[in-house]
Amino acid sequence: MSDSVAMQYRAEPREQYQTLPDNPVHSVAETPVSTFSVDVDTGSYANVRRFLNQGSLPPDGAVRLEEMVNYFPYDYPLPTDSSPFGVTTEVAPTPWNSHTRLLRIGIKASDRAVADLAPANLVFLVDVSGSMDRREGLPLVKSTLKLLVDQLRDQDRVSLVVYAGESRVVLKPTSGRDKTRIRNAIDQLTAGGSTAGASGIELAYQMAREGFIDKGINRILLATDGDFNVGVSDFDSLKQMAVDQRKSGVSLTTLGFGVDNYNEHVMEQLADAGDGNYAYIDNLREARKVLVDQLSSTLAVVAKDVKLQVEFNPAQVSEYRLLGYENRALKREDFNNDKVDAGEIGAGHTVTALYEIVPKGQPGWLEPLRYSSAPKVEAKTAELAMLRVRYKPLDSADSKLIEHPISSAPNSAKPSDDLRFSAAVAAFAQQLKGDGRYTGSMSLNDTAALARAARGDDPFGLRGEFVQLVELAQSLQAPAKH
Repeated sequence: MSDSVAMQYRAEPREQYQTLPDNPVHSVAETPVSTFSVDVDTGSYANVRRFLNQGSLPPDGAVRLEEMVNYFPYDYPLPTDSSPFGVTTEVAPTPWNSHTRLLRIGIKASDRAVADLAPANLVFLVDVSGSMDRREGLPLVKSTLKLLVDQLRDQDRVSLVVYAGESRVVLKPTSGRDKTRIRNAIDQLTAGGSTAGASGIELAYQMAREGFIDKGINRILLATDGDFNVGVSDFDSLKQMAVDQRKSGVSLTTLGFGVDNYNEHVMEQLADAGDGNYAYIDNLREARKVLVDQLSSTLAVVAKDVKLQVEFNPAQVSEYRLLGYENRALKREDFNNDKVDAGEIGAGHTVTALYEIVPKGQPGWLEPLRYSSAPKVEAKTAELAMLRVRYKPLDSADSKLIEHPISSAPNSAKPSDDLRFSAAVAAFAQQLKGDGRYTGSMSLNDTAALARAARGDDPFGLRGEFVQLVELAQSLQAPAKH
């Protein structure tokens, strides 16, 4: 197959994505500290799966490594103290580079059964414009929302707002005990017309205030393809609206639907601004995962403004790069500044971050400096790095700090299935972008073999499905140029 023919298998760029350069390699002598906000979004993985299942490679902007890694549950320890999450770390050889190591940081939030959640005031905000008039659009939205209705309790409230050329309230705040009335309101939705998304969001916030539950969960669930083409569609204005409203206690979760004209950039950034999470719903199974199996994580926040900071020990590590989280980067001084917004973690959420590090004395990516001015380091040699986690409890505007030293002693046991599997997902995300700059000679076949061997306990079949996606990508990928 020629390269020109092979490129036809990559999706046409009609959809809108934000493409960011990969995180750079840092010298520990010059930049020992790495700071970023946590991210629990998973939309990128489901969207990439949709492209591959339709027979095309995803555009580069659709591939966000951290969202692909965080799509999968991992067996991290729960907190053993009063903090809202447990912290774990592991170091192992990098599967694509014999000179480097992978440092995995895992966070597991305290879990909560749906029955124990605070009362919820939910606003379904549904795009019924003409672009949603397709099988992957409004019909899938209706089936998805009805799955959530089945989970509602008597103390919960739901309202339903729709928008196309104009916005209207289909259902005022209604008790979760009246499921038949809520389902009927969803069933009557039909698609047609242009898209005035901003006025729909304004009306949804109005409904959220009308049904507001003090000390409860107050959240808008926006179901759309993100194609706002009428009215005030200025992206910054939409984001600012979400920022202003989150201060009043109403958060915004975005659920992405649709194909061809899908605007993922809007969906992901709006959820970030609205202190919510972003998921892409490509089928009913994904809807069940987000709104049934992981409903507590989707709705109930256990910690706000969660930031991670890693300080590497120059006596142990010479270079590092953070895999993913490009749009979550923070300045070093942002870590201690409680006015700087960061990500939220929901009940039971797991968050994984991977660093590829070059141990002292191993060849790295950077050329050594001729005139090195790095001072001689008197450092604690037993530590590879210091991990700091800063977060705000739900009832406080002041942050708390967790410090977790990472030992330089080698792990005695072989790498865990979780680390090896997350490494396979990280390799796949890099390979999908196609440049092989860091993954070297590691092939998709190698990635599939690594994931297959690290499947472990896979109760929902998610890891098995991942292996199939890697094999699909292999069949779509152009042969290497010689």
